[in-house]
Amino acid sequence: MPQQLMNVGKIVNTHGIKGEIKVLLHTDFPEVRFAKGSELLIVPADGKAPQLVTVQSSRFHKNMYIVKLEEYDNINDVEKFKGSMLKVPQEDLVELPENEFYFHQIIGCQVVTDEGQELGVITEILTPGANDVWVVQPKGGKSILIPVIDDVVLDVNVKDQKVLVHLMEGLL
Repeated sequence: MPQQLMNVGKIVNTHGIKGEIKVLLHTDFPEVRFAKGSELLIVPADGKAPQLVTVQSSRFHKNMYIVKLEEYDNINDVEKFKGSMLKVPQEDLVELPENEFYFHQIIGCQVVTDEGQELGVITEILTPGANDVWVVQPKGGKSILIPVIDDVVLDVNVKDQKVLVHLMEGLL
């Protein structure tokens, strides 16, 4: 089975002339992913082979991370990476506290109400603000939006790919 890679950021531009890159975050753990000595894979947008790189230094700047890679010292060397994704192997994921999950663990889960009604499968996760919202797609119907709050989401079992919810009045 091929190794599954998880996104940690997208290279959106270069920064300065010394080979630094601007990274738009796709991770909740930038202090781990962009720590000195961390290894990342650059997966080019053009489909070329991934390239293993090592973080030399990083800093937060204007809602992005500026990352210096050990392998590159010149703007001309990193310019080709614009639009590429930075990834890590799935086994390198940070362990989450109890009752917290990665998006890839939730998408694809079957949603069932506490009354036994099957609602559908989670196809997308929206992050509008105060809490996440799971988009549930029933068989042949309109999408259902489920707010991820304690009163609604009763149990998440990622092993069995099942989510138990309580439908509050007016939710459907």
